[in-house]
Amino acid sequence: MAHVTVLTPNPAIDITYGVAENLVGETNRVSNLEKRPGGKGLNVARILHQLGTPSISVFPAGGESGLWLRRAVEQLHCTSKFVVIDNETRSTVTVTSRNAHPTVYAEPGPVLQRQEWFGLGRLLVEQLKDSSMLVIAGSLPPRANVNLIGGWIASARAAGVSVLVDTSGAGTIIAARAGVTVLKLNVQELLEATGLGNAAAAIRSLHRLGAQVVVVSVGENGILASDGHAIVTVPAVAGVSGNPTGAGDAATAGLVTALLGGHSLEIALEWASACGAAAVLEPVAGEISVAKFHEFLSQYERERRAR
Repeated sequence: MAHVTVLTPNPAIDITYGVAENLVGETNRVSNLEKRPGGKGLNVARILHQLGTPSISVFPAGGESGLWLRRAVEQLHCTSKFVVIDNETRSTVTVTSRNAHPTVYAEPGPVLQRQEWFGLGRLLVEQLKDSSMLVIAGSLPPRANVNLIGGWIASARAAGVSVLVDTSGAGTIIAARAGVTVLKLNVQELLEATGLGNAAAAIRSLHRLGAQVVVVSVGENGILASDGHAIVTVPAVAGVSGNPTGAGDAATAGLVTALLGGHSLEIALEWASACGAAAVLEPVAGEISVAKFHEFLSQYERERRAR
């Protein structure tokens, strides 16, 4: 059965501390603690699993933290393939409180050696043989050559597999030049990557470089997509508040599932927005309220019919 291959170049152990109030410079008593596999790609894979979309996660893992990560992914019943590396897998710490936006502390991650990158690339090519789509999500670890992203896209295209990339900075430009099928980012990442001050101009520049579809999250203003000919917009789900950490990864999973299901770009954006909103309601990244997801999708459908 065809699956989505999800590449996480820089996975992490996600630690979430819940506190009554996040006080800088003072001792904060933790009321609840969550420890889960993380990194954008692993978050995407976990939500694909919740949506019933088969996926295989590909990632590097090293040291005792990498061993913990591998076991934790297995316990979540998410299929994975990994390359063992010498250096320790990183951690990220998110501090949440009732009355403030979450604070995230993200370690840079381990340096991979040349042969470790080679092993990861070879593993990826093996998974592409029976893949419906490749998702490349998240940052690269320190000292990684950003051109790796172009190589991964080329491998997927050679295998006849479409590619969605969700990264930032120079990786965005590399992905566009490699002819990525879908380039997903938020409006701040869009402007920073292109160096332009206007979102419409920035999107056009990515199309000129080679990106086929550009999907941009604009926060409270919803989400939009451009195929180079027209721009489709979908408003955000109203009245949703909570922990936004990982909402973008949930949106990616919703977008991928809808596109693979043959839905139009507009409906795919609705799936992305509904998934992102359903993730905000959960206390940790990598989870959605499936019931709320379907409720939000129904809202979009009713609004579409009422036009």
